[in-house]
Amino acid sequence: MIEMVSKGLATLEVSLKHSGSLFMYAGNEGGAYAKNSFGNIYTAVGVFVLGRMFHEAWGSKAGEKQAQFNDFIERNRICISMELVTAVLGDHGQRPREDYAVVTAVTELGNGKPKFYSTPEVIAFCRKWRLPTNHVWLFSTRKSVTSFFAAYDLLCEEGTATSVCRALDEVADISAPGSKDHITVQGEILEGLVARIVSHESSKHMEEVLKDHPPPSADGAGMDLGPSLREICAANRLDEKQQIKALLQKVGSSFCPDHSDWCDSHSRNADRSVLTKFLQAHPADYSTAKLQEMIRLMKEKRFPAAFKCYHNFHKAESMSSDNLFYKMVIHVHSDSGFRRYQKEMRHKPGLWPLYRGFFVDVNLFKANKERAAGIAKSNNDIVGHVNNGSSTSTIDGLAINEDANLMIKLKFLTYKLRTFLIRNGLSILFKDGPAAYRAYYLRQMKIWGTSAGKQRELSKMLDEWAVYIRRKCGNRQLSSAIYLSEAEPFLEQYAKRSPENQALIGSAGNLVKTEDFLAVVEGGMDEEGDLATEREEAPASLSPSVKDTIQKTEGLIVFFPGIPGCAKSALCKELLNTPGGLGDDRPVQSLMGDLIKGRYWPKIADECRKKPYSIILADKNAPNEEVWKQIENMCHSTRASAVPVIPDSEGTDSNPFALDALAVFMFRVLQRDNHPGNLDKSSPNVGYVMLMFYHLYDGKSRKYFEDELVERFGSLVKIPLLKPDRSPLPASLISVLEEGLNLYNLHTKRHGRLESNKGSYVQEWAKWEKKLRDTLSANAEYLNSIQVPFEFAVQQVSEQLRKIAKGDYTIPSTEKRKLGTVVFAAVDLPAAEIQGLLNKLSGMNSKAEAFLEDKPMDNFLRKAHVTLAHKKSHGVSAVASYGLYLHRQVPVELNALLFTDKMAALQAQLGSIDDEKIVSKNEWPHVTIWTGEGVPPKEANTLPQLLSEGKATVVEINPPLTVSGTVEFY
Repeated sequence: MIEMVSKGLATLEVSLKHSGSLFMYAGNEGGAYAKNSFGNIYTAVGVFVLGRMFHEAWGSKAGEKQAQFNDFIERNRICISMELVTAVLGDHGQRPREDYAVVTAVTELGNGKPKFYSTPEVIAFCRKWRLPTNHVWLFSTRKSVTSFFAAYDLLCEEGTATSVCRALDEVADISAPGSKDHITVQGEILEGLVARIVSHESSKHMEEVLKDHPPPSADGAGMDLGPSLREICAANRLDEKQQIKALLQKVGSSFCPDHSDWCDSHSRNADRSVLTKFLQAHPADYSTAKLQEMIRLMKEKRFPAAFKCYHNFHKAESMSSDNLFYKMVIHVHSDSGFRRYQKEMRHKPGLWPLYRGFFVDVNLFKANKERAAGIAKSNNDIVGHVNNGSSTSTIDGLAINEDANLMIKLKFLTYKLRTFLIRNGLSILFKDGPAAYRAYYLRQMKIWGTSAGKQRELSKMLDEWAVYIRRKCGNRQLSSAIYLSEAEPFLEQYAKRSPENQALIGSAGNLVKTEDFLAVVEGGMDEEGDLATEREEAPASLSPSVKDTIQKTEGLIVFFPGIPGCAKSALCKELLNTPGGLGDDRPVQSLMGDLIKGRYWPKIADECRKKPYSIILADKNAPNEEVWKQIENMCHSTRASAVPVIPDSEGTDSNPFALDALAVFMFRVLQRDNHPGNLDKSSPNVGYVMLMFYHLYDGKSRKYFEDELVERFGSLVKIPLLKPDRSPLPASLISVLEEGLNLYNLHTKRHGRLESNKGSYVQEWAKWEKKLRDTLSANAEYLNSIQVPFEFAVQQVSEQLRKIAKGDYTIPSTEKRKLGTVVFAAVDLPAAEIQGLLNKLSGMNSKAEAFLEDKPMDNFLRKAHVTLAHKKSHGVSAVASYGLYLHRQVPVELNALLFTDKMAALQAQLGSIDDEKIVSKNEWPHVTIWTGEGVPPKEANTLPQLLSEGKATVVEINPPLTVSGTVEFY
């Protein structure tokens, strides 16, 4: 992304993400739609808000303009997408102060090729019709783009609307404020930002639009527009129908003359055969053919989607037995459906994209001979287009470069703690209790990469919230629709306790009361929750590249988070001897842990550095996060990728390996002779060692285990282990394993990691070890029969690894960004060189020698840096401006030592990067090398002033020493 911008190929566009619901409007004939529905309270509220905004914008001309607007968008086949922000449809991150909508997209079907307006075009369109626009920023230089991402890193855990908008205004090349100020209408809690790649010409186009289309006036400001949305909902609380009727009546006939979508809702469901008839029908135009192609593929591939058809009562007067009209809703149930469809699009670029909120007007008719002949003639061209799956953008105008479709959502922790940690955690807290709730929110924060400090702060706050709300509500779960009625006062009081709490909460107070006007939603439907329940995913990588894959020019580490007996050594041997290796020309080597002297993983790191393009089979169990972190660090430092290979097992709620897998592992180990690690049939405590390994995974469910590995390394290979049609584990095996687990718990509770041949349970261990061997031996036939053939396991693992080694498996970067933890930017200097300079200076200058001789510099000077900018002192944008130079080397000249009896620092002069001078925001760039007890390092900034007052000493360094440092965030 950054490279595309720096080369002048693209611009980064960023807009605010308001906390609301998707609302789409295609005119009175075209209809009003929510995310996956129509004809309900959500669309009635949307139509009312849109109609009200016309009155606010046009005043007495509103009715006339509404009619013109409807005619215009219907005639041009335009659909407008909006973020509908209202307090009457349930709580999200913060209750808005006003009910409003912001236009986010305008789509024109035209002659059959959907066209999405560019943002400048959306702004021009909206200003023509006086519709509300979003706040948009454009970043068209490398410096501004890197500053944007750095600013987000600085603000993602504490950012509010004021701080975020101010920072982006300062670093953006163009800022186009929205017609609705987020702070005024929504509040300080900002859901997030949406960033996407757009054409490099967007900047020029945006400047022209802003010049030619000034913000419109609001002719209706101050006029009496009648009852508000909240007043109407409060006065009509009998049921949903009553509220819908009242809202549509208040909208007026000039904007919404036809209420059929709402009034005929009970009779509008069409027969299921409509979809079949639609797919079998001859397409009358190009867009119909493309829609048929899309739906056929989704049905053939069994995508998680429904295709609901309804009678279109807008066309009631035109209906006959030979001329039928329907509305089709393509409802994707799970986000995985979109990911799978995007994968299909890569293989068939001619496919039309799939969108959330997809509605189609369908007309099934019998054509007369003349019309049928015309359709047949055009169908020849249509079929050619559809069959040409490799068609380019010149054919359908949609298969553009993948980079142009890249979009990332960047959310803020102050919003996520309300919506995901509090609201979405309510059912877990009330149904499963505080322990399950704690596990839930810790897991969420881990997925997000929340900084350790914020995790501690949030954990303390959320534990207190759990006690507070359960005590207040008892066993009656708090409704998620009005959860802020309880959460907001709690957060407000919590924020008042300290500045740290205030920063954590972001903003609280001035709660809008909704209980009296909340819309009645029949059936408890949540328009924002109509997807299958899926937890918030990890933020998309902000890496510049669009698609990071394992490259053949990089190393690959294959490691095994398993248990002895999972066949890793045998697998490594087979993989090592496989002709052709893993399908490319990289050398493959295997390092067996039992044969390596010294520390194993540093040895692997050394091998990666020596042979950076090799494939290393790390033949050693890698059972915990500590080892995984080492492997991640290896990947970062050597540019290698890592692939975890794990035994397949159903697992349990508390361990990724079920008892039948453990039994097989133990059985295999007891078949071994002369094992290099001395874990074989001759070992007296095989059972204890196996249980020790098994407990290294204790507390991790199978899902958590797999999710954690995929999250860290982006891929996962499973070793087939047990036959799916196997009979259950015999009772005798279950009994002996459970007996061993209980004994292990007793032993470790009393003795910790003491070996089983020592301590209070020596005799019990000896008896159990014999019983284990006897039981496994008695069930040998069963244990052999339930295992898949080893050759099959080798084949499956080899195939999976070949795909990954060839780069067929897309993985995220293993680099971890410092999200939210950045406080200042600095040039990191090598402490050893600074120490060497001081030693040299002591030998040359008596003043320096006298000062330094009693200072424990070895203890104090372990790190050294020159501060460039600090978030509190200089602001977010100042720190973010150094993002352009992150990890780049810069020369630093040290030319003087200044000191008092309380502190000392080296005066620094910064050099240049790419011929651009690096300038510190500090008036006096320096390296603090020592402070006395109780003296904060920032006091070193006063040394030049103290020197001018004769209260400090200076020792010139002549000639100056130049060291090389790197620009880093801290």
